[in-house]
Amino acid sequence: MTAPGPPVSPPPVSLAASGARYVGLAGAVLLAVAGYLGGALPDAPLGVTPASIWRTPDGPATLTCWLIGTVLLVGAWWSLREGAPSTRWAYVTAGLWALPLLLAPPLGSRDVYSYACQGWTYAHGVDPYTVGVAAAGCPWLDTVAPIWRDTPAPYGPVFVLLAALAVGLGGGLTGTIVALRVIAVAGLLLAALCLPALARAAGVPARRAAWLALAGPLVGVHLVAGAHNDAVMLGLLLCGLLVVVRRPGRPAALLLAGALLGLAVTVKATAVVVVPFAVLAGMPGRYTVRALLRHCGWLVGGLLAALLVTSAVSGLGFGWVGGLTHSGDSEQWTSPPTAVGFVVDYAGALVGRDPQAVPLVRAVALLLLVGVLVVLWWRAWQTLRGSNDAGRVARVETTAPRVALHGAALALVATVVLSPVFHPWYATWPLALLALTAARTTWFVLPTAAAAFLALPDGTNLARVTKAPGALAMTALLLTVLVRTLRRWRR
Repeated sequence: MTAPGPPVSPPPVSLAASGARYVGLAGAVLLAVAGYLGGALPDAPLGVTPASIWRTPDGPATLTCWLIGTVLLVGAWWSLREGAPSTRWAYVTAGLWALPLLLAPPLGSRDVYSYACQGWTYAHGVDPYTVGVAAAGCPWLDTVAPIWRDTPAPYGPVFVLLAALAVGLGGGLTGTIVALRVIAVAGLLLAALCLPALARAAGVPARRAAWLALAGPLVGVHLVAGAHNDAVMLGLLLCGLLVVVRRPGRPAALLLAGALLGLAVTVKATAVVVVPFAVLAGMPGRYTVRALLRHCGWLVGGLLAALLVTSAVSGLGFGWVGGLTHSGDSEQWTSPPTAVGFVVDYAGALVGRDPQAVPLVRAVALLLLVGVLVVLWWRAWQTLRGSNDAGRVARVETTAPRVALHGAALALVATVVLSPVFHPWYATWPLALLALTAARTTWFVLPTAAAAFLALPDGTNLARVTKAPGALAMTALLLTVLVRTLRRWRR
């Protein structure tokens, strides 16, 4: 019997990493200060612009704290994009940065007030999928952005139930906002629990995955302070994928994973694009059509069961599907299809025409999205079927979890790029899965960092006041990417 060796000490943390931790913390504190000075408070004026904010007594301090805080937080996150010193260090730092924002007023968006009113509507016996919060008589209507006061809820029944629970627990508006923020943080904690095991399955360092997915500026500002329901969707999504990866081929596990993915869909429908790739991740052994249908049946059965049960329990049915059509009511150049439509309209105006191209370009983009999703899934399927020739999964980099998770990540990228509307927090969808699978990070970390500058603390969207130049810049960027991609394919 040998004596136990000395305990293994964690690797030393470099001076640069320590500096990044406290620079990011300073940025988070400044953002929280900006929230108290001019955040998305209930009585904050609506329809403001950066110029009108600057003219208010606290305007210069608000914008200065917001800009410097965002620069510090983004810079600190960017500096360690290849990985934190350790997974534990990444978690502690992400929590440290989130703490000031957890205590701040809502930041970057007023959507949390829409959640509160939709929960109030359901809690008072009104169907939020047929009646807007204004017609329902929500007492907090003045806090909701005007564009969303007369539209039905676009979220699934699970989130409507959670919002109603927040109203019941919170009582008044402040208590409801606190409860909604606790729900969002619970979703992030669930995602944090799943990340290390998913990273090991995908063959990437957990310290990098945790850092990229949890410490980013969009997470603290929009998922913690803004309490967006994307946090709940991501937690359920990663949990479902983890069950598939850990127990592939087992009917009970596939049913459970399907149910978790179904719950994610009934928070935000975007999660549905991940389901076909989850089926691939849940297939052990040989990749045949017969095996595909068998495993797909178990997983989809769990998903449909979750959809049916939650729709029945809520008493709302599938009315939320119709509400999805109103998510594109907001037109911003940050959505590439919308930006292209704007440019076509501008070109038409120069020759005395009014093409009204935005709806058409958006429709074409959605059709293109369907095609892209099919191609991504087919490529992943073919990659995995190629391992059948050797009777095994041939290489570490082409194992089922890595191939399937990377396909799901690219599916979410395509969904974000080709959707009719884009808000900064939408970038957190693909970010979580790209952190688990991508070999290179700059191509998705850079746009995520840029998105952190798109919204002001009171929820003012800078895309709204930069419509023409933003549309031209986005269209030019899109054309540049397309040309470079075509040249690469030819080579």
